[in-house]
Amino acid sequence: MTENGNLSNERKRWFESTYAKAKDRGGERKDTDFRTSSAEVQPLYTPEDVDDVDYNHDIGYPGEYPYTRGVQASMYRGRLWSIRQYAGYGTAAETNKRFRFLLKEGQPGLSVAFDLPTQLGYDSDDPLSVGEVGKVGVAIDTLADMETMFDGIPLDQVSTSMTINAPASILVAMYAAVGQKQGVPQDGIAGTAQNDVLKEYVARGTYIYPPKPSLRLAADLMAYCARELPRFNAISISGYHMREAGCTAAQEMAFTFANAIAYIEGAIERGVSADDVGPRVSWIFNTQNNFLEEIAKYRALRRMWAKIMRERFKAQDARSWMLRTHVQTGGATLTAQQPENNIVRAALQALATALGGVQSLALSCYDEALALPTEEAQRIAVRTQQVIGYESGVANTADPLGGSYYIEWLTNELERKAWEYLDRVEDMGGAIAAIESGYVQREIQEASYAYQQAIDDGKKVIVGVNKFVQGDEEPQMIFRVNPEAERAQIESLARVRKERDQPAVDATLSRLEEVSRDGENLMYPITEAVKTYASVGEICDVMRRVFGDYQPPTAV
Repeated sequence: MTENGNLSNERKRWFESTYAKAKDRGGERKDTDFRTSSAEVQPLYTPEDVDDVDYNHDIGYPGEYPYTRGVQASMYRGRLWSIRQYAGYGTAAETNKRFRFLLKEGQPGLSVAFDLPTQLGYDSDDPLSVGEVGKVGVAIDTLADMETMFDGIPLDQVSTSMTINAPASILVAMYAAVGQKQGVPQDGIAGTAQNDVLKEYVARGTYIYPPKPSLRLAADLMAYCARELPRFNAISISGYHMREAGCTAAQEMAFTFANAIAYIEGAIERGVSADDVGPRVSWIFNTQNNFLEEIAKYRALRRMWAKIMRERFKAQDARSWMLRTHVQTGGATLTAQQPENNIVRAALQALATALGGVQSLALSCYDEALALPTEEAQRIAVRTQQVIGYESGVANTADPLGGSYYIEWLTNELERKAWEYLDRVEDMGGAIAAIESGYVQREIQEASYAYQQAIDDGKKVIVGVNKFVQGDEEPQMIFRVNPEAERAQIESLARVRKERDQPAVDATLSRLEEVSRDGENLMYPITEAVKTYASVGEICDVMRRVFGDYQPPTAV
């Protein structure tokens, strides 16, 4: 087109004359790497950079395929994103108090952090749990703890997200049992379990069993919830922790979708269809400091997932095409130095997340680089979201940055790079093969190294760390877990063991071992074991005997 030719000529003229002169006069900072985590950034973007975009096909309208501009037609004009701060520490009783505080402050949903022994399938009195009980989250050993944690919190009025992976099936069974004890029908129990164990092998390490039986457990929970708990999201596939480990935005997208494909295929093998599980798949991603890249990332994620579900899995239900996601702002971006700066970081990340059009958001609190967050820090996190939602005006229209030349180019570029990574994983045989080969781990490690190198070289500025440093910082007031929490938790577990019907526990654990060996859905015997007050460790130990403990390959 003549118009595009004129535009191209004018752009070339501008770069070679006006911009070149400015650059010669020092118009670019010499010590800065002008990149996002995934792409080189040019000084200017024009319509020429999005000349091949078909608006109706590639961008479209909110609430319509491919959902680039949002999964709901009215977006935040209808309802703001859910504020769901992450909480949990010490004993179930202490966490119950923090939950009540957050609900009182205006948070409509809950998000549970579990301690390391619970995440790894050990009871609080296990020798391997010493010193870790209740430290980074709440200790949950039996159904009695889950009952205490939600005492006075009606589960027909609150949706709960649980960040739990390898033992997710056990914690979901406990949560459903608490709902039943409260008189809530199974179709009234709402919430989400992360249940994304594949990313544990590459990013966090809180796995128990080898990848294949772990995938079976995840798929069993997905199939069970599709049939028994229709309002419960059986999986929240996580890019968050891979991004925390150091991957780029494009890698976060691709590796998360590779895992998602494995889970969907696993659920289909368990006898349910893509449309049975698709509408209840949820996600958690990580928003970091490159403001515009993060906005573009969420737009590209929605478009990619819509294509995967409609074209690869042939899903017919439009709800299966929609990527609905929770977001946690980047914990890895928080600094122990000048921690008050983290309030600004989290606010910018939250604003980018809202402009990206997500459904649920939690802010990493400003003091989390030092310890578990205080009540004050969590209140600031909630208020930050409320200020953005009610005062900034960004919630007044859907996808307000859509149409920006740079945003549209960056959306396309992130999608292109993510497809390249995803195709490589598929060529290897899928997510499990890529994990077992070490490919995903190596890619994340290399990206993390490059990021740290840019900080060390001064090309990436971290305020208060490698620039604008002050040497007279005062120690911060931080939250500390009650040192008596571990002893109290162990005593509580001993009481439960003394009072429960041990023959009933033994019978359900024996049945669980049979099912572990014969291939039936594990959720049914796990649910029965939970109701007898069998502990997390006892249930996991049964499956350890059958599946084994995963031993990562030794690096050479």
